Amino acid sequence: MRVLLSGAAIAITFAAFLPYIHSIRQGRTRPHLFSWLIWGSTTLLVFLAQRAGGAGAGAWPIGISALITFSIAWLANAHRPDRAITTSDWLFLTGAASALPLWFLTADPLWAVAILTLVDLLGFGPTLRRAWTHPQQERISFFALFVLRNLLVLLALERVTLTTALFPAAVGLACGGVVLLLLWRRRPRGLPE
Repeated sequence: MRVLLSGAAIAITFAAFLPYIHSIRQGRTRPHLFSWLIWGSTTLLVFLAQRAGGAGAGAWPIGISALITFSIAWLANAHRPDRAITTSDWLFLTGAASALPLWFLTADPLWAVAILTLVDLLGFGPTLRRAWTHPQQERISFFALFVLRNLLVLLALERVTLTTALFPAAVGLACGGVVLLLLWRRRPRGLPE
């Protein structure tokens, strides 16, 4: 059953990413390069930590996501990149980059996952700023699918521990927050007559 849940999570990963990638190529979506670099790095390292922590099939969608996330970072840079990089974006990237070496200092996968989850959540900073200022340039369905995907990842875990569950739970909640922000920012602003 866990392999089937993991397979469903992988299918949702592709279902979320493929239209997002297509939208980037068409110039309708302009993801923030810094967010995707942070997410690619942390997702890859969390995948490795989850494997060490016994996540089994539940880690597979995270590993696939890492590869695709790096591809999106490349696309974000290659296709009409967002040139509006702010001081706060640099602070998020610097904070993320400075936390990554802690992976090597921790022998315990839980500490690595906790640190990397925090770093990954920092990666949402630039995207939240863009979602606030340009809510039409992000896809609600993309983040909504990742809420569902991370729920399936949690259900597919062979060993449910803080090491294996923290990252997908936190990222699922963060994606839910992006969905709510985008819905709120896109709502009609006119007063009823």
